[in-house]
Amino acid sequence: MDRRHFIISLAGISAASLIGVGAFTREEKQEKSSVEKIIKTDEEWKKILTPGQYHILRKEGTEPPFSSPLNDEKREGTYVCAACELPLFTSDMKYDSGTGWPSFFTHMPDAVETRLDFKLIWPRTEYHCARCEGHQGHVFNDGPEPTGKRYCNNGLALKFIPA
Repeated sequence: MDRRHFIISLAGISAASLIGVGAFTREEKQEKSSVEKIIKTDEEWKKILTPGQYHILRKEGTEPPFSSPLNDEKREGTYVCAACELPLFTSDMKYDSGTGWPSFFTHMPDAVETRLDFKLIWPRTEYHCARCEGHQGHVFNDGPEPTGKRYCNNGLALKFIPA
Protein backbone atom coordinates (compact mmCIF):
# COMPACT_ATOMS: atom_id res chain seq x y z
CA MET A 1 0.00 0.00 0.00
CA ASP A 2 1.45 3.35 -0.97
CA ARG A 3 1.28 6.47 1.21
CA ARG A 4 -1.69 7.98 -0.66
CA HIS A 5 -3.85 4.86 -0.23
CA PHE A 6 -2.76 4.59 3.41
CA ILE A 7 -3.88 8.17 4.12
CA ILE A 8 -7.16 7.65 2.24
CA SER A 9 -7.77 4.45 4.23
CA LEU A 10 -7.14 6.25 7.51
CA ALA A 11 -9.53 9.00 6.48
CA GLY A 12 -12.10 6.37 5.54
CA ILE A 13 -11.76 4.63 8.89
CA SER A 14 -12.14 7.97 10.66
CA ALA A 15 -15.21 8.85 8.60
CA ALA A 16 -16.67 5.41 9.23
CA SER A 17 -16.23 5.83 12.95
CA LEU A 18 -18.01 9.18 12.78
CA ILE A 19 -21.01 7.79 10.91
CA GLY A 20 -20.92 4.46 12.70
CA VAL A 21 -20.03 1.37 10.68
CA GLY A 22 -22.26 -0.50 13.11
CA ALA A 23 -25.17 1.16 11.35
CA PHE A 24 -24.64 -1.06 8.28
CA THR A 25 -27.31 -3.66 7.74
CA ARG A 26 -26.58 -7.36 7.93
CA GLU A 27 -26.55 -7.64 4.11
CA GLU A 28 -23.84 -5.00 3.84
CA LYS A 29 -21.39 -6.90 5.99
CA GLN A 30 -18.79 -9.13 4.40
CA GLU A 31 -20.13 -12.01 2.37
CA LYS A 32 -17.93 -15.09 1.90
CA SER A 33 -18.30 -18.06 -0.45
CA SER A 34 -17.34 -21.72 -0.28
CA VAL A 35 -16.20 -21.79 -3.94
CA GLU A 36 -12.68 -23.17 -4.46
CA LYS A 37 -10.21 -20.34 -5.22
CA ILE A 38 -8.05 -19.91 -8.31
CA ILE A 39 -4.70 -18.38 -7.39
CA LYS A 40 -2.42 -16.88 -10.06
CA THR A 41 0.49 -14.46 -10.01
CA ASP A 42 0.15 -10.98 -11.50
CA GLU A 43 2.25 -12.13 -14.45
CA GLU A 44 -0.09 -15.06 -15.09
CA TRP A 45 -3.14 -12.75 -14.97
CA LYS A 46 -1.45 -10.28 -17.37
CA LYS A 47 -1.04 -13.10 -19.93
CA ILE A 48 -4.73 -14.06 -19.70
CA LEU A 49 -6.44 -10.66 -19.47
CA THR A 50 -6.47 -7.58 -21.70
CA PRO A 51 -4.87 -4.48 -20.15
CA GLY A 52 -8.35 -3.05 -19.42
CA GLN A 53 -9.56 -6.27 -17.82
CA TYR A 54 -6.37 -6.50 -15.75
CA HIS A 55 -6.79 -2.93 -14.51
CA ILE A 56 -10.36 -3.57 -13.36
CA LEU A 57 -10.18 -7.19 -12.18
CA ARG A 58 -6.75 -7.18 -10.51
CA LYS A 59 -6.19 -3.48 -9.63
CA GLU A 60 -9.82 -2.66 -8.72
CA GLY A 61 -10.21 -0.06 -11.44
CA THR A 62 -13.46 1.30 -12.88
CA GLU A 63 -14.38 1.72 -16.52
CA PRO A 64 -16.13 4.89 -17.74
CA PRO A 65 -19.94 4.81 -17.58
CA PHE A 66 -21.79 3.88 -20.80
CA SER A 67 -18.58 2.37 -22.27
CA SER A 68 -19.60 -1.31 -22.10
CA PRO A 69 -21.74 -2.97 -24.76
CA LEU A 70 -23.01 -5.25 -21.97
CA ASN A 71 -24.90 -2.29 -20.52
CA ASP A 72 -27.33 -2.58 -23.46
CA GLU A 73 -27.32 -6.41 -23.70
CA LYS A 74 -30.93 -7.67 -23.77
CA ARG A 75 -30.60 -11.33 -24.81
CA GLU A 76 -31.16 -14.25 -22.46
CA GLY A 77 -27.99 -15.76 -21.11
CA THR A 78 -25.41 -15.83 -18.34
CA TYR A 79 -22.86 -13.25 -17.27
CA VAL A 80 -19.60 -14.89 -16.17
CA CYS A 81 -16.38 -13.54 -14.68
CA ALA A 82 -14.07 -12.46 -17.51
CA ALA A 83 -11.05 -13.92 -15.69
CA CYS A 84 -12.24 -17.38 -14.60
CA GLU A 85 -15.70 -17.76 -16.21
CA LEU A 86 -17.52 -18.43 -12.92
CA PRO A 87 -21.23 -17.72 -13.56
CA LEU A 88 -22.12 -14.57 -11.59
CA PHE A 89 -25.49 -13.38 -12.93
CA THR A 90 -28.27 -14.41 -15.30
CA SER A 91 -30.11 -12.12 -17.70
CA ASP A 92 -33.18 -12.44 -15.44
CA MET A 93 -31.22 -10.65 -12.68
CA LYS A 94 -30.23 -7.70 -14.90
CA TYR A 95 -32.03 -4.37 -15.09
CA ASP A 96 -31.41 -0.90 -16.52
CA SER A 97 -30.29 1.24 -13.58
CA GLY A 98 -29.56 4.27 -15.78
CA THR A 99 -26.07 4.53 -14.25
CA GLY A 100 -24.11 3.45 -17.34
CA TRP A 101 -22.89 0.13 -15.96
CA PRO A 102 -24.47 -3.32 -16.23
CA SER A 103 -26.58 -3.68 -13.08
CA PHE A 104 -28.14 -6.67 -11.36
CA PHE A 105 -30.50 -6.93 -8.37
CA THR A 106 -28.96 -10.18 -7.10
CA HIS A 107 -26.23 -12.70 -7.95
CA MET A 108 -25.97 -16.46 -8.34
CA PRO A 109 -25.42 -18.45 -5.11
CA ASP A 110 -21.81 -18.44 -3.86
CA ALA A 111 -20.73 -16.33 -6.86
CA VAL A 112 -19.45 -13.18 -5.14
CA GLU A 113 -17.74 -12.12 -1.96
CA THR A 114 -18.07 -8.66 -0.45
CA ARG A 115 -16.04 -6.39 1.77
CA LEU A 116 -16.07 -2.77 2.85
CA ASP A 117 -14.10 -0.39 0.64
CA PHE A 118 -12.87 2.99 1.95
CA LYS A 119 -11.12 4.19 -1.25
CA LEU A 120 -13.51 7.15 -1.59
CA ILE A 121 -13.32 7.89 2.16
CA TRP A 122 -16.93 6.91 2.94
CA PRO A 123 -17.52 3.17 3.13
CA ARG A 124 -18.93 1.27 0.18
CA THR A 125 -19.53 -2.45 -0.29
CA GLU A 126 -17.23 -3.84 -2.94
CA TYR A 127 -17.73 -7.27 -4.50
CA HIS A 128 -15.36 -9.70 -6.15
CA CYS A 129 -15.66 -13.00 -8.01
CA ALA A 130 -15.73 -15.73 -5.38
CA ARG A 131 -13.39 -17.99 -7.38
CA CYS A 132 -10.58 -15.72 -8.69
CA GLU A 133 -11.24 -12.70 -6.45
CA GLY A 134 -11.42 -10.45 -9.52
CA HIS A 135 -12.96 -7.04 -8.75
CA GLN A 136 -16.43 -6.72 -10.29
CA GLY A 137 -17.90 -3.53 -8.81
CA HIS A 138 -19.88 -2.21 -5.86
CA VAL A 139 -23.29 -3.02 -4.41
CA PHE A 140 -25.70 -0.28 -3.38
CA ASN A 141 -29.06 -0.21 -1.60
CA ASP A 142 -30.97 1.59 -4.37
CA GLY A 143 -32.00 -1.32 -6.57
CA PRO A 144 -35.41 -2.72 -7.45
CA GLU A 145 -37.47 -5.30 -5.59
CA PRO A 146 -37.26 -8.02 -4.54
CA THR A 147 -33.79 -7.30 -3.05
CA GLY A 148 -33.47 -3.51 -3.14
CA LYS A 149 -29.84 -4.05 -4.21
CA ARG A 150 -27.90 -2.76 -7.22
CA TYR A 151 -24.83 -4.79 -8.11
CA CYS A 152 -23.10 -2.21 -10.30
CA ASN A 153 -20.65 -4.17 -12.47
CA ASN A 154 -17.80 -3.20 -14.75
CA GLY A 155 -18.57 -4.58 -18.21
CA LEU A 156 -14.91 -5.47 -18.83
CA ALA A 157 -15.05 -7.74 -15.77
CA LEU A 158 -17.78 -9.85 -17.41
CA LYS A 159 -18.32 -12.09 -20.42
CA PHE A 160 -21.82 -12.71 -21.72
CA ILE A 161 -22.77 -16.23 -22.81
CA PRO A 162 -26.06 -16.23 -24.76
CA ALA A 163 -28.60 -18.94 -23.90
